[in-house]
Amino acid sequence: MGDIPALKMKDKVAKIPIIQGGMGVGISLSNLASAVAKEGAIGVISAAEIGMIEEDDFFINPQQANERALRKEIKRAREKAEGGIIGINIMVAMSEFYRLCEVAIEEQADIIFAGAGLPLDIPYEKLKGSNTAFGVIVSSDRACKLIFRYWDRHYKDIPDCVVVEGPMAGGHLGFKPEQLFDPDYALENIVPPIIEAVKPFEKKYSKKVPVVAAGGIYTGEDIYRFIDEIGVDGVQMGTRFVATHECDADVRFKEAYIKAKKEDVVIIKSPVGLPGRAIKNKFLEEVEKGKKQPFKCIWQCLKGCDYKKAPYCITQALVNAQKGRFAGGFAFAGANVYRVDRIVSVKELIQELIDGYISAKRRAGKH
Repeated sequence: MGDIPALKMKDKVAKIPIIQGGMGVGISLSNLASAVAKEGAIGVISAAEIGMIEEDDFFINPQQANERALRKEIKRAREKAEGGIIGINIMVAMSEFYRLCEVAIEEQADIIFAGAGLPLDIPYEKLKGSNTAFGVIVSSDRACKLIFRYWDRHYKDIPDCVVVEGPMAGGHLGFKPEQLFDPDYALENIVPPIIEAVKPFEKKYSKKVPVVAAGGIYTGEDIYRFIDEIGVDGVQMGTRFVATHECDADVRFKEAYIKAKKEDVVIIKSPVGLPGRAIKNKFLEEVEKGKKQPFKCIWQCLKGCDYKKAPYCITQALVNAQKGRFAGGFAFAGANVYRVDRIVSVKELIQELIDGYISAKRRAGKH
């Protein structure tokens, strides 16, 4: 691309330094991921309850459905990506994190991104013998150091990439509610200590570990600021990729993004005990008033979910939203969702971001 730096990790090179965030449940599957990968960025499939696409089997045998669907989606993405890079986002908080990592490696995914917990216990032997890179998603230098020290001690190795997710991200957040609007925890303030934390490990292993900024990055100018001024190697973006024709969600889900106003973006307490950022709707208002949505837990899909006390099933609510059935669900979204005003193609979006990056660079006199 000439004017925009490539993002390199392990032996993978993405011409465009953008990772499309993995969005569950069913928001980023093979269609979105392959479209992003085809444009030279990194497309990501979310493994979170991916078995929902296997409708007949998901509520009977969710684990088998999740494995089968992940294999299918990786194959589909690979066929359509024209050699582009396909990543898989697997939450550590998922009960089958380890097994889905194995499946992603067996299917030769280019990279696994692991967040929502510390990826310490991983199928390392299988990973080591594969061509799959491994990226960790963190929200603090403390978590980053902990993971790197553990890998160093137990695997004599380190992860291939670090994604730093700030408090403006959508979905479940790795912060306490009071930290979300505290400037000390703003993305630009938490990134530099993480860049520093990685350096001694890079030196020890003679390996470059790209640090990627995520959460609230919206324009090409934002990308310029984080790469050229703050010093990251790339960015991860989720919210903007929802409002694309290729996104795997129902059009009504995308329309919820387009209609959202600034005051509709709310912080909720998820049944799994974490704060989350979502778009306010009737379903969430009723939950807030104390209304319980009766449900039967088909299996403990998230380790931290106390389903007996939960006011609703988070998986069911997100499956409903993905299908556009908002009477029984809601949409997670990033803090900038109110800025989304139309649905575009992935190609148009990426071109707009590159153009914004290049014009910001020119304005700064760095031709």
